[in-house]
Amino acid sequence: MHPAPRQTHPAPAAQVTVVVIGYNDRAHVGEAVRSALAQGPAVAEVIAVDDCSTDGSDTLLAGLATDEPRLRVVRRSVNSGGCGSPRNTGIDAATAPYVMFLDSDDVLPPGAVDALLTAATQARAQVASGLCVRRELPSGREQPWQAPLYTAHTVLARPSQHPGLVQDTLCVNKLYRTGFLRDHGVRFPEGRFLYEDFVFTARVLAASPRVALVPDRVYVWQVRRSARRPSLSLDRGGIGNWTARVEACAQAYDILLDAGQKELARAARAKFLDHDLRMYARELGLRDARYRRAWWAHTRAYLARYAADGRELDPATPGGLLARVVLASPEPRDLPRLRELAAQPARLLPPYARAPEGGPVWSADLPEVSLAPLLTGPVAALPLAVDAELRPRPGASLLRLRLHELYGKVAEAGLPEVDVAWHAREDDRGRGHTAVTLTPSGPDGWSAEVPVDLARLGPGTWDLRLTLRFPDGTRRETTAHALAGAGRLRRRAVPSALHGVLLAQPYATHSGALALRVATGLRGVLTVARGRLRRLLH
Repeated sequence: MHPAPRQTHPAPAAQVTVVVIGYNDRAHVGEAVRSALAQGPAVAEVIAVDDCSTDGSDTLLAGLATDEPRLRVVRRSVNSGGCGSPRNTGIDAATAPYVMFLDSDDVLPPGAVDALLTAATQARAQVASGLCVRRELPSGREQPWQAPLYTAHTVLARPSQHPGLVQDTLCVNKLYRTGFLRDHGVRFPEGRFLYEDFVFTARVLAASPRVALVPDRVYVWQVRRSARRPSLSLDRGGIGNWTARVEACAQAYDILLDAGQKELARAARAKFLDHDLRMYARELGLRDARYRRAWWAHTRAYLARYAADGRELDPATPGGLLARVVLASPEPRDLPRLRELAAQPARLLPPYARAPEGGPVWSADLPEVSLAPLLTGPVAALPLAVDAELRPRPGASLLRLRLHELYGKVAEAGLPEVDVAWHAREDDRGRGHTAVTLTPSGPDGWSAEVPVDLARLGPGTWDLRLTLRFPDGTRRETTAHALAGAGRLRRRAVPSALHGVLLAQPYATHSGALALRVATGLRGVLTVARGRLRRLLH
């Protein structure tokens, strides 16, 4: 792996086929197609594959094609039920040397094709990959996807030089040499196969292409959480979504292992533990008992494959420890603690039990899950837990923090300080920065009280972020566990000299972290009240 110098001369013209797939998405597919055509002369053709829509999408696309000779519409005669088959149709129809994929509800940002094509041709790479951003609609808030992979122009002679590539399972932020895909038989799973891009990406990596990475934004993944029909990746309420994801991860691992890509296969398994398993475990408390039992049984059966290699279930990592707890218990248990452990970053709540022989364990009734590796792990990597309680009141509200001791590791590191900041959910701007020293609070923790000026924060949704700083310079960024019960998370109206009145509601996010909603002024308070009334009526 080595950095590649940024190239400034233009990429070759008319080299790329953009395959746009869609099904019953008339409202958005036109915007997607136009964003592909707007990439300029590097795009030789846009192939819009309509997966047998019934909402008039094909008519809309045909109309666009009458005015754009580069647009070709291919209508499938039978709906496939997934995304893989229409993409395969696009690969078969492509006539340009390179191909890339675009979903009907997303867009390509200006310059995306030029950036990828220039990188591929300059590096003689079969695959070029760039930064995807998730754009939340309607707010427009953007979050980069797997940003550490795309910090500089880089060329890899083969993927095994950078096993972290398995973290980016998307197929849409990449440009592929068409002949490479065809020569190696790299295709998507057919039919209704959720997470088909996991399998496709594994097949690409297994073929060991030369890869070019660019820091440019090349894809905008538009997330509409309020959509009538949520995207497959967001529709996680049914157990079928989890079983499909596990199957895709299992196939990806087998593909890489069978191709002799042992490092990539190992990285794919680590990704399952650290990302997929943790993401779904965070949401277990939102599901009913039937779902939780089915999730637990299916996950245990899959994790049993890991058990032969203890290194992959390292209890010093949150995913490895979570997996060990699931494997050790035949029934769902300790869901609040597991949710906190699965959070990003991980928090391990008390109790901190010890086995009869004195070693740290998950709990007194699950002593076979040893936590001994936590005794030697660096403080910055430990799942430290901070409890937080916000009490809105006139003037400066009060934030109470309590850091739990973890088997003596915090005391060993020395008296910590904490930097407190509130970040706006909409645009990630930070306000209310405060630094305080945590003082001893009983034999097993440290605490602090921090004033919070709610009027200065202003309206919106705010996430609490903490940075623990230790005497040796170690820093540990974390969130805080929201204490519930006894009216702690109740909405309160607070007099305000700046706004007249403001409404503040501390609440716990899906991962258990403390967050805050603020509405200011009489109009803001009335808006919240009307929304509350509508929910009660419906």
